[in-house]
Amino acid sequence: MHDPDEDDGVIQILLEQLAEVRLPRTLRIKARVDRGETLNEFDLEYLDEVLDEAEQAHDLACSHSELRPLVSKLSDLYSEITRKALANERNAPPGRPPGIEAGKRR
Repeated sequence: MHDPDEDDGVIQILLEQLAEVRLPRTLRIKARVDRGETLNEFDLEYLDEVLDEAEQAHDLACSHSELRPLVSKLSDLYSEITRKALANERNAPPGRPPGIEAGKRR
């Protein structure tokens, strides 16, 4: 049976985690791929974890229409990051360590 009170608690926790942790980190990753950097191993693990959580968010959005715009925008953001990261990876010079901006050295 579906418990709306339980959903409210889960939604509250997910929104707090999004505001305090997920969104800031995701925007930092986006800024890096926008500069032409590639994703490192930690970024890939993080995005994999976020995409797993997105399934739960999608399920909640199906029964809570007020969440649909937020879930849609987050999905677009993750898609944009992965699309740009893939393009950066394809354009990376051979041997460039992950997470390094094009033309830069550590």
